Amino acid sequence: MRIVIFCHSLVSDWNHGNAHFLRGIVAELLDRDHDVRVLEPRDGWSVQNLVREHGPAPLREFARAFPDLRSTPYALEDLDLDATLDGAGLVLVHEWSAPELVARIGRHRAATGGYRLLFHDTHHRAQTVPREMARYDLSHYDGVLAFGDVIRRIYLRRGWAHRAWTWHEAADVRVFGPHPEIPPREDLVWVGNWGDDEREEELREFLLEPARRLRLTGSIHGVRYPRRARIAIRASGLSYRGWVPNHRAPQLFARHRLTVHVPRRPYARSLPGIPTIRMFEALACGIPLISAPWEDTEHLFRPGEDHLVATTGAEMEAAMREVLHDPELADRLRVQGRRTIEARHTCAHRVDELLAIDAQLRGQPAQVAS
Repeated sequence: MRIVIFCHSLVSDWNHGNAHFLRGIVAELLDRDHDVRVLEPRDGWSVQNLVREHGPAPLREFARAFPDLRSTPYALEDLDLDATLDGAGLVLVHEWSAPELVARIGRHRAATGGYRLLFHDTHHRAQTVPREMARYDLSHYDGVLAFGDVIRRIYLRRGWAHRAWTWHEAADVRVFGPHPEIPPREDLVWVGNWGDDEREEELREFLLEPARRLRLTGSIHGVRYPRRARIAIRASGLSYRGWVPNHRAPQLFARHRLTVHVPRRPYARSLPGIPTIRMFEALACGIPLISAPWEDTEHLFRPGEDHLVATTGAEMEAAMREVLHDPELADRLRVQGRRTIEARHTCAHRVDELLAIDAQLRGQPAQVAS
């Protein structure tokens, strides 16, 4: 089947977590012999910021790391939808796409038919800035793929879509797995972006202060860290080491003894059931993980078995100390977390779900691959 995907970026993961999931989904679809075409805007902010900060080398590294993955840059004013969507069976349009593009594709579908059309939402804006999301005209779409059930229900309740499915993110286990050949050298690693007002207080309470009190060694990686954040990291005893390409994260996890999950405030308080994709990826790599508070309403993981949970900074400090000084606990978390990812949360599982939705839209029984 020809599958066309409009995304913000496949080649850049600078402040763009959806690229992680998208790469795994495209790789899985290609492995199943689907014809996949990915389009991204020529002036996308993720690529522009990546090149501005690091030059073109990361784009060349992406091509070497993912030789089978390709995307076609487009300019909205020059985009020929007749040619682009010729022969398509399924079309996905990500929510970072321009509202004009979303509407144009919907009108094309209404005029030509012939393919199933889904809108893919992986952000909190449906809850936090609903007026912004209401600009998207989904009247000619078959429905919405939402990365959490709470987002799915928002689309239905507000009447933005007449059908919606929960389609969680997942780990690409082709890339994310344990590296037992790499010995851990430091205590704590955190990979993520500062988040400004959405996560600053939480990072101080659940990451920086426990690390300072325990005098841990380790590193923090990510983008958009202002001067005050870098000063706070230095005071904690950890090292800020900037952006890291996502495909290098497994080796980074292997060099550390534990990591933490710190969700942004909109997810922790208003959008229960949605972890960051880093949680899937870390567990897939078999690193012990301790999570700051979030409500796992959809029972994705098993708290206390796949990962530990700390509801306060003091609890985080105690949990870190326990993981670092109890090898049996650390080993159990490594094994159980990886096992849950392999059983339920790989990109292969999500492609099964996507193809089942497509079969439902075609009125045919789903065929689930092993």
